[in-house]
Amino acid sequence: MKRMKVTGLITVFALLITQTVLAQVGRPFIHDPSTVAECDGKYYTFGTGGGGLISNDGWTWHGGGVRPGGGAAPDVLKIGDRYLVVYGATGGSPNHKGAILTMWNKTLDPKSPDFKYSEPIVVATSDGYEENDAIDPGLMLDPTTGRLWLTYGTYFGYTRLIELDPKTGKLKAGNKPVDVAIVCEASTLVYRDGWYYLLATHGSCCDGANSTYNVVVGRSRKITGPYLDNVGRSMLEGGGKLVVATRGGLIGPGHFGHIILEKGVEKMSLHYEADLEQGGRSVLGILPVVWKDGWPVAGEKFKEGTYEIESVRRGYGLELAVDFTRMAVAPRRFNQPDNEPIKPVPAQQLADVIKNWPTGPINVRIGDYMSRPHQQWTITDAPDTTGYLGGPYYKIVLAGTERALAATADAEVITVPAFTGAPEQLWRIDQLTDGTYRIMPRIIPRSGKKLVLVSSGDSTPTLAEFDFDSDNSKWNFKTH
Repeated sequence: MKRMKVTGLITVFALLITQTVLAQVGRPFIHDPSTVAECDGKYYTFGTGGGGLISNDGWTWHGGGVRPGGGAAPDVLKIGDRYLVVYGATGGSPNHKGAILTMWNKTLDPKSPDFKYSEPIVVATSDGYEENDAIDPGLMLDPTTGRLWLTYGTYFGYTRLIELDPKTGKLKAGNKPVDVAIVCEASTLVYRDGWYYLLATHGSCCDGANSTYNVVVGRSRKITGPYLDNVGRSMLEGGGKLVVATRGGLIGPGHFGHIILEKGVEKMSLHYEADLEQGGRSVLGILPVVWKDGWPVAGEKFKEGTYEIESVRRGYGLELAVDFTRMAVAPRRFNQPDNEPIKPVPAQQLADVIKNWPTGPINVRIGDYMSRPHQQWTITDAPDTTGYLGGPYYKIVLAGTERALAATADAEVITVPAFTGAPEQLWRIDQLTDGTYRIMPRIIPRSGKKLVLVSSGDSTPTLAEFDFDSDNSKWNFKTH
């Protein structure tokens, strides 16, 4: 990320700050990643060829994941107190003969004394002649029935669905594959509100910055399909509504994985075929999941910039609790000719008001947004190496100053005269499934509670437990 340097107190930013957007940081290099899984406070994902990535916080990644068997495009799912790992053993052979295997482990931490994979079990095959390639598996445990499903297949023929035994990881006795899609690969299933969603990767892969990978989706009321897109076209006919595509220098997203952190907070894991900022290598990416009109779509990693922080509760803006400084008002003239030239009125500037503000800590409140200096907040990636699943911690200061938003030990929110990088001045910003945002301090001093910024009334911001069903917990960021 590019860092912002304040050059003077009168500087007020009205546009987004130009930034370099990275998928993840550290060494997030991977291809065909499994759905990111949490184990004992760390995050794991596995990729083609064996091995995988580990992260202590979900933002900075490094190697060290262990998955035997080689092959390609694994997936991982926690069932009870064990992890089921599935992978394509052949890695997409030219003759399309393939096999998909499952194995169990009590932990994903290779340093744990409990770390030991069970013997792999074959659950699906392709013989090279049928219209299917047994590779690219994706797992889904149906939350309504407890039944375990697996989809697999590539561009060669059909994507197929089979049922597994959630206790053994074996193919369920008597189960036969069902064709659910064509001309796609790297599929997986998601259940939500009575619908089954089939997400799959479309386009070309494995050509770096020239890859055209993108993720599409269809849905069905039945697990076996048919899966139709937003215009009613079946995925067995090549249909699919776009979920995520290339974003600037992040090219060719594929291998969708679904992560539910809590109600209203969902993420997708994927890889980009090429991240131009990281040498054009294939890298792990994590984005918010937003649900719009019953369809999943990729949200946005929060972008640095200067914003109005708007409470969804009423539409008022977060502001410094200082005396309102009036602007000059032009004389009113009614029903009289006015031939004088029109002169623009300059906007109120920080230098016009800052001399009247206290120099110590200042409270914040919520009020009518008037595009005044005490209502404009500059948000940048904090100069700190930690983060959370999908993003860094952010620094929130009053635009043109170093006056920083901070949490207090009393679970309140104030501004302090200068940003010091203290943990209570670092903020997590998650886009929610309805497209709004939650704002959460990294810590509450002398407290283990996880609280978020809320509107406890039309004019009072505070810190409290997150409630997705309440607009008090939700915020928007607007540029003007």
